[in-house]
Amino acid sequence: MKILIRLPNWLGDVVMSTAFVNAVRQLYPDAELDVIIKKELGGIAALIPGLNKVHLFSKQEHEGLSGVYRFGKSLRAEKYNLFFCLPDSLSSAIMGWGTRAKKRIGFNKEGRFFLMTNSYKKPSNLHRTDEYIDLLEQFAGKKITQRSVRLENKTAKYNDRVILNFNSEAVSRRMPLDKGKQLITTLTSTYKNIKFIVVGSPKEKEYVDSLLNNIENNGQIENHAGKTSLEGLCDLMASSAAVLTTDSGPAHLANALDVPTIVLFGAGNEHNTAPYNKQFLTVIRAGQLKCEPCVRNTCKLYGIPKCMQLIDELEIINALSLYL
Repeated sequence: MKILIRLPNWLGDVVMSTAFVNAVRQLYPDAELDVIIKKELGGIAALIPGLNKVHLFSKQEHEGLSGVYRFGKSLRAEKYNLFFCLPDSLSSAIMGWGTRAKKRIGFNKEGRFFLMTNSYKKPSNLHRTDEYIDLLEQFAGKKITQRSVRLENKTAKYNDRVILNFNSEAVSRRMPLDKGKQLITTLTSTYKNIKFIVVGSPKEKEYVDSLLNNIENNGQIENHAGKTSLEGLCDLMASSAAVLTTDSGPAHLANALDVPTIVLFGAGNEHNTAPYNKQFLTVIRAGQLKCEPCVRNTCKLYGIPKCMQLIDELEIINALSLYL
């Protein structure tokens, strides 16, 4: 049997979907298991256990609905038995239709049921990881009891290194600059023998540079924003004693690598999208505003995410002290 899984489009969601990949492997231990993943996220696929082939998809190279159809069509020679569609988009279902897989399985969203052979109602109020697995359970008619979000990385660990990620795709989940500066100053003065490595994507480099501007640095701070690939970021995280991060894709990366992870929550709802593995995980929320969590990408009430600004620094220090 040959199985193809269209992985989600966002870094955090891809990481959470590793439990789905593992569950498919449990149900079909002898199958060839392939995935489709966005080209920009392709480096993560090498860390997902149990994959056979990785097909990289680029919107720039396959524009529009006709482009995704042609991409799917290019995979017909593989003769897939099952195609699992994890994104809810119409375009991803068209891609699956193009593959002509014998069975195409996904949630009934965006009116795409006619492109699927097996279309199911999407559950509500589940963690994203459990949501993906629910699709498999509805199709297979079996319960999945072993659920593990996991990436493989064998990088050596350094106990004097902490990764800081204050970025997020959504402004409402990003650490305000003044709060971030204050927090970094507190961290470096509290842990004088710890090296703090600040990370960020190339488009987040400007924010990180502003964050570190005028902060006294006695060799404790390294700015890696815009300098690491996804594979490099995974290596940095796997080698660290802990990761302190906002609600973002890197939070899920660290958690899946079994690195102690402290996640600072603002607008996001931790019951649906917090890192899945509870061991070595600390979730911190101020919880002082009635609007928390609003799950909006921008703060309409305060302009900046006040929910992030109100997070108690002492609570962060105490959480980090457990691992240093």
